[in-house]
Amino acid sequence: MSKRAPVHSDGIVGRIYGNLGKLLGGKAVGGLISLGYMVIALRTLGPRDYGVLILVHTFAMTVGGVIEFPGWHAVVRYGAQAIEANDIPRLLRLLRLTAVIETSGGLLAIIVAALLAPVIGPRLGWSQTAIAFSLPYSFAVLATIRSTPSGYLQLAGRFDLLGVHNMVAPIVRLVGALLLVVVGANLLGFLIVWLAAALAEWITMWGFGLWVAQSRLKGERLWGSPKGALSENESIRGFMIAANADITLSDLAPRIAPLAVGWVLGPAAAGIYAVAQRASSVIVQSAGILGQAAYAELARLVAAGAPANAVRRAVIRSVKIALLVAFPLLVLIFFFGRPLARLLGGASFESAGDIMPWLFLSRTILLVAPPASAALVALGRPGLSVRANVICSIGLLPLLPVMMTSYGLAAAGAYAVFQGAATATLLSWFLWSESEGDRPKHASPVEP
Repeated sequence: MSKRAPVHSDGIVGRIYGNLGKLLGGKAVGGLISLGYMVIALRTLGPRDYGVLILVHTFAMTVGGVIEFPGWHAVVRYGAQAIEANDIPRLLRLLRLTAVIETSGGLLAIIVAALLAPVIGPRLGWSQTAIAFSLPYSFAVLATIRSTPSGYLQLAGRFDLLGVHNMVAPIVRLVGALLLVVVGANLLGFLIVWLAAALAEWITMWGFGLWVAQSRLKGERLWGSPKGALSENESIRGFMIAANADITLSDLAPRIAPLAVGWVLGPAAAGIYAVAQRASSVIVQSAGILGQAAYAELARLVAAGAPANAVRRAVIRSVKIALLVAFPLLVLIFFFGRPLARLLGGASFESAGDIMPWLFLSRTILLVAPPASAALVALGRPGLSVRANVICSIGLLPLLPVMMTSYGLAAAGAYAVFQGAATATLLSWFLWSESEGDRPKHASPVEP
């Protein structure tokens, strides 16, 4: 029997940032495009209607995020094992299983969003136009139902296509916003454009995934039964449940914050908060992409038998680089937040500059979270990441409306910093304790 070559983490950070570069290329272009449609929307709709647009979209994405059952963690983790064993039929059964589960959850999420929107919408200050359009807008949930092809593209190393995908929604929104300027822009028009962008995200990702699978798996039948996928992938049920809970909870805080602002302070305040949140999204998106880029490499590292402390070292080096890049942006926002907000939306949005620095600080602190969570999942301990997110995203959430009732919109920024620091600290502690020594402390991939 031939011995497995020793695995080192020396090249992991380079590959992580190689993947990150491909993803950020598309995200950077998408970010520049986003400024265009954002300026048009802000200056056309004003704080109240822009707030309604954001609340309608965030509501749909939140329902989708809570109910959907993404499978990309399982695709990358167990798919890496199948590829390591050169077992392509096992990989195909895994992809079919996660696709069926994810699609079923997506259909349920659409139904729930359609039923709840007329009930929740009036309390969030939606106009009659938004409430009337809430049924068709429920299909925007499909934008969140694309993790199976995303996971396969990560597994296949096609981060270039993931980068291209990052530009799809911004391009559709910009083109739509420009058309609205010509024909006459109103809230309904922007809702239609945002829905079209969500559907384009969904269709494009599945198209990319099918195209790569057909080219790489020639001679294999992509369509078929997933039978056997549960039994041949050890503890996949528990792993998928834990990984899904982790994704849902980690995404919950940024999604629910504007809804809480709208609920307590009204849609105009939600629109102002959304501008500040959007400005900080350059760090939010970079953090999420860093976690995405890191997970595929960390999963391969673990599947190939690397020591647990090698995973920790890779995470630490990745986070250090990310923090060095983010820090200058943080300093700029602290000094130029109000001018930036005024430049984007005019004088009516200038107050967004007061909360912008605190959201930037929160997101900078949270750069630790995605790669730390990715490492815990790769080490077979998604339950710990779930535990951190339950404590910090759910446990601390009641503080947000209480703080805003007493101190207004500024309290949302203070809460974000507190919640971000708590999350980063807890995830770092869990990763440190689990990655001491040569092997993970727990062999089970789903032990909480």
